[in-house]
Amino acid sequence: MQNPIHLELSRRNLLVTSAASVAVAGAAKGPLAAQEAGDSMPHKSRLTLTVNGESRSLEVDNRTTLLDALREHLHLTGTKKGCDHGQCGACTVMVDGRRVNSCLTLAVMHDGDRVTTIEGLGRPGALHPMQAAFVKHDGFQCGYCTPGQICSSVAVLEEIKANIPSHVTGDLTVQAVVTPTEIRERMSGNICRCGAYSNIIDAIVEAAGTKA
Repeated sequence: MQNPIHLELSRRNLLVTSAASVAVAGAAKGPLAAQEAGDSMPHKSRLTLTVNGESRSLEVDNRTTLLDALREHLHLTGTKKGCDHGQCGACTVMVDGRRVNSCLTLAVMHDGDRVTTIEGLGRPGALHPMQAAFVKHDGFQCGYCTPGQICSSVAVLEEIKANIPSHVTGDLTVQAVVTPTEIRERMSGNICRCGAYSNIIDAIVEAAGTKA
């Protein structure tokens, strides 16, 4: 039977030899090679977004979400961070006219895109029709989800206008119409913890110019 001491020495020798091999290989490549390898994967990127009609240039970490770019870099804090997992819809904005959960997409993926946030829809004294309808019908309580609800609502009406069907669209051969059933389905990704759903539906229907 092999002596345990000799076995331990063999293991130690193996580790020493391996470490020496790694050191020699690293020295052979040199610091320049290591630097070039690091430079091949930059950590930051420059990009330009058209946000609410204004061109904005910024440099962000490649891991920065569009949500954090809007809030932390451009200080547009109307867009809210709720679950940060794409489950609540509080961070909804419109990119090139289509609604997205800004917490689920990286800012660097939208270089050159047009982004519309709640700040770009209207302002005090000149509200967007959807904002005015939400106020009229009490479509909010705490208000935290409201920016995402309104951005999503505006995009929903554009989707229906473009005849994009949903899972509850009954006839794909005719123009889609605004109905409470369509609105509930299309808005199902926007969660209101206060439960103002019926008022939100009334607001969207009024903004669409149809009877509730």
